[in-house]
Amino acid sequence: MWRDKKVSVVFPTYNEKDSIREAVEEFFASGYVDEVVVVNNNAAEGTDDEVRPTQARLVHETRQGYGHAIWKGLAEATGDILMIAEPDGTFSGNDVIKLLAYSDDAPVVFGTRTQREFVWDGANMGWFLKVGNWAVGKMVEFLFNTTILTDVGCSMRLFHREAYERIAPQFSIGGSHFGPQMLLLTILNDIKFIEIPVNYRKRVGESSVTGDKIKAFRLGMTMIFMILRYRIRSWFGWRPGPGSNPYAKAPTAEVIQSESNDV
Repeated sequence: MWRDKKVSVVFPTYNEKDSIREAVEEFFASGYVDEVVVVNNNAAEGTDDEVRPTQARLVHETRQGYGHAIWKGLAEATGDILMIAEPDGTFSGNDVIKLLAYSDDAPVVFGTRTQREFVWDGANMGWFLKVGNWAVGKMVEFLFNTTILTDVGCSMRLFHREAYERIAPQFSIGGSHFGPQMLLLTILNDIKFIEIPVNYRKRVGESSVTGDKIKAFRLGMTMIFMILRYRIRSWFGWRPGPGSNPYAKAPTAEVIQSESNDV
């Protein structure tokens, strides 16, 4: 619990069989997490066997893709405060309290992995990925006149339930670039957010995306074109409409009013 609010963590898993159990236990050990929802997204054989002995709740999402897994996990989570992280050993359960502390002042908290002092030896945050994420973050910051952004690719983040429920009906990307869409939807819905540094450690195993520089480059270009498309369309009065998230509920008047008061 955090200030009498239930805290849920969503872990999407595809190729994290060797790290998922430790990740679940580490986040519970923070002392603030009430619920961990593990989303098996056609994961490696044996992943479920690693999750079952833990306190986590295991669900399955057969539509392949990071976005689809997060849609499912957030819909299954029951907390008042919703956190997302990768269970691959890169993120630290010790950072849970950092995100929660900042959530007292902002309904959305994004992590950043670009602070040198928080990047551990062996972490996959070399020059290419660091500069790329920083540059795209600065592009968003400039185009949308936001608060400081230095890492659009960091997947450790926090949403108050009201903020999540406001943008969930607008989710439309089921693939790897769903993370930046969450950021853009937060901005375009005028939801207040902050970015804070989090620890970033060496991954257990190899990522199917950032482990390949060509795939990482293609993903970066996809992000850039999406950001430009959203910005250009918004100049002509466009605002995000209904997406394709089958798990979302339309926001109630109470949710909209609550979020208006937050910003």
